[in-house]
Formats: sequence, C-alpha cells, structure tokens
Amino acid sequence: MQSAFGAAFGANHTALWNFIVPAICDKLHPPSQEYFRRTREKSFGKAIEDITPKGELAVAEWAKFEEGMGNVDAWYVKNGGKRLFLLGETPSWADIVVASFLAWMKIVWGEDSQQWKDISSWNNGRWSGIVEAFKKYETVV
Repeated sequence: MQSAFGAAFGANHTALWNFIVPAICDKLHPPSQEYFRRTREKSFGKAIEDITPKGELAVAEWAKFEEGMGNVDAWYVKNGGKRLFLLGETPSWADIVVASFLAWMKIVWGEDSQQWKDISSWNNGRWSGIVEAFKKYETVV
C-alpha cells in the first residue's frame, strides 16, 4: 500500500520538478551543489538556469502542478472533506509523506516565497493546515 501511495502521489506532481530543481541547487553546500548541478543538467539536458519554464509555459506548468495537488486533495475529500488527515483525525503514513513533501517545498522556496504562498492557499488551505499539524514533530528532543 505504501508503494502504491508513493507512486500515485508522485504521479501528481511531475510538473513541479522544473520549478524546484534550480531552487534546490541554490540551497546545497558547494560540493553537493556541483554534483547536483552536473547530474540534473545531464538528466534535464540543459543548464540548471534554463530548467525553470518562462512566460506562458511557466503559467501552464504551474497550473499542472496545482491540478495534481487538486487530485491529491480529492483523496482527502473522500473522508468527508472536513477532517485533516486521509484517515480522519489520526495521521497515517501517507499523511507523513504528504507533510514531508510540503515541508520540503516550504524550506526550499521559503515561507515568504510566492510559490509557497500559492501552494499553501490551494484547496482551501489544506496544505498549510497539514504542515501546521505536523509542526509538533519538527523538534527532536
């Protein structure tokens, strides 16, 4: 079930990679940055700086990502739509996957970025609500 969820979830955010890969590269320590740049440029077939779409293509690709997150939101709505987690009031492994993914995007782009502001507003604020619900697990004691 975990593998199936991971595959289904991943299939709904393929448009994200063109936007976030350059931002990831900027966050890395120089030796890691060199490796990341080299391998991603080979994978994408272009310079890191050229991966992010521009103009109308950027708008269309960002809309595809939003649509994918809307597909994931539909899974949450099946629990009645009012409960925070996929299985209701208790987080499941799948919710941890989603929350981790969201926290990662928030860290990469920054809380004040337009990207995070967009994502956190989608689907009636569901994504920011999930991140907020998992804050209590952010501190290691």
